[in-house]
Amino acid sequence: RRRVELLQMVMNAPKAIATGVGAGAGVLLLLGVLLAWANRDVGDVLAPLNAVVEFVAWVAFIAGVVWEPLLTALPFLALAGAWAVGRGQQTAPVWALPADADERDVVPDENAILRALSKLSIPELNAAIKEGWQPRWVSPTTRSGNGYHTQLQLPMGVPVEKIVAKKNVLAHNLMRKPIEVWPVEPPKQPGVLDLWVADQGSLSGPIPPWPLLHEGTSDYFKGVPVAVSQRGEPITGKLMASNYMVGGIMGQGKSSLVIALLLGAILDPIVIAEVYCMAFNVDFDPLKPRLRRLVKGDDDEQVKDALDALRRLRDEVTERGKLLEALGGEATKLTRELASKDPRMRPMVVVFDEVHELFGHKEYGKEAGELAVKVLKKARKVGITLIFTTVSPTADSIPRDVTRNTSNRVAFAVGDHVANDGLLGTGKHKAGITATTLIPGVDVGTAVTFGFTSKPFEVIRSHYIARDPEKGIDEVTPVVERAMGLYEEAGPVDAPEPVRVDPLADVAAVLGDEQRMLVQEVLHRLAEHNPHEYRDWSPMDLKKALEPYGAEQYKSAGRMVVSRDRVQEAILARLDDEGGTDY
Repeated sequence: RRRVELLQMVMNAPKAIATGVGAGAGVLLLLGVLLAWANRDVGDVLAPLNAVVEFVAWVAFIAGVVWEPLLTALPFLALAGAWAVGRGQQTAPVWALPADADERDVVPDENAILRALSKLSIPELNAAIKEGWQPRWVSPTTRSGNGYHTQLQLPMGVPVEKIVAKKNVLAHNLMRKPIEVWPVEPPKQPGVLDLWVADQGSLSGPIPPWPLLHEGTSDYFKGVPVAVSQRGEPITGKLMASNYMVGGIMGQGKSSLVIALLLGAILDPIVIAEVYCMAFNVDFDPLKPRLRRLVKGDDDEQVKDALDALRRLRDEVTERGKLLEALGGEATKLTRELASKDPRMRPMVVVFDEVHELFGHKEYGKEAGELAVKVLKKARKVGITLIFTTVSPTADSIPRDVTRNTSNRVAFAVGDHVANDGLLGTGKHKAGITATTLIPGVDVGTAVTFGFTSKPFEVIRSHYIARDPEKGIDEVTPVVERAMGLYEEAGPVDAPEPVRVDPLADVAAVLGDEQRMLVQEVLHRLAEHNPHEYRDWSPMDLKKALEPYGAEQYKSAGRMVVSRDRVQEAILARLDDEGGTDY
């Protein structure tokens, strides 16, 4: 029908043109008559018609001038038009197509970030954009190491938490992996989105070898190299006035980080190192020559050894505090100069590996947690560094006060936000500082950390000092041998092995010739006899020590007492059972 109508229009065109010309001429004559009437001049009747004739003459003249150049340029204009259509339809050659719109997102400038945010399906943010929200860039996008950093004030109704919850989508919109995009809220800038975007693939691949692998010494008071940051900058693990909580799923690099810390520490010849590994593994065996004490195993005996270590450290920080005052006068913390004056003030690094076995122990756990907090609070000034590692960072296995009082916290890949916050601190997952986006088996050696720098967090990639006996690879032993040489030159400090106490014999000693003694008096005398062991004992502790031998306290005249005869009988019975062993 349209084609028939087109043919009819062509046939009717002459008539239509003639009608149009006649009508136009009539209109022009009518205008001329009105003009002549107004001017009282008959000559004005043809004035409008003459003006149109002159206009047509000028158009013809101009057309004659441009016609030939137009014919010459017509092929080029046709080609340009075809090119434009091809670009729009994406059918032109690849080299002629416009740049892909997503290509601009590879560099996360302000426009790319705003586009990425607008596609997060956050209703409040979309509404603000439609209402004409004008973003305020607190810090414009700038190059930062191997990535980009920016700070943007978000509109009302859009907390940073909503952006954090969409982190995976934001990373996709910016053409990155989730591990390469870190949106957080600065501690002192509420309502501001702090965004760091790594270069594509910059958090994968090899990292530089450990700087002290083949040569060099370290200084406990300056720290040791342990990793590189997300920006590719070296990360130093402070030892003086620092403590560590390291955790994550098995096989993600916890031991590698701790061994880097330990190897760095023992390359300072004045450092004393101890390891309490509550598991049967060989990770720390190569370091044994340089360790003052290495305990391995998850039986009650080894867990008790770790508890005893905390008890000694509790007393150690107290004694060191007194020595620091005597040596340093007005000094508020240990220095290398002060540590060199007295061997008793040499820095200590103590590792508690798989510490959940200790804190979660039914008998020793509560005391261990209390002791750890006491030591953490006092150890910073006297040169004692504690390093805790765990694969079970929950509230039941790691007391919250221990995490709160730990300065440096490290989370490798974890299973959920509970484990994340158990390591990094309450609320860190909600704030976007989370290791839940790390992929086990892929992001090995990569961890989210708190406390290494002044920034709210750091994503680090720890140095790996290889040791694989099956493949004949051992980079650890040469470092230990070098450390031993430095240690022997400086002169080793040998601490006596802890003496195993015998509560039964000690109770007999404090009872003396007394037939019976009040429980509180026994506890008081035990504390005087051996304050290191019995200072914090309660009646329940005394009962636990004596009950297995049938010598526990009993009530006499309404008061709880300990009997000398019962204790002596228990000692004699034990001697008979153990073949006359001398206690």
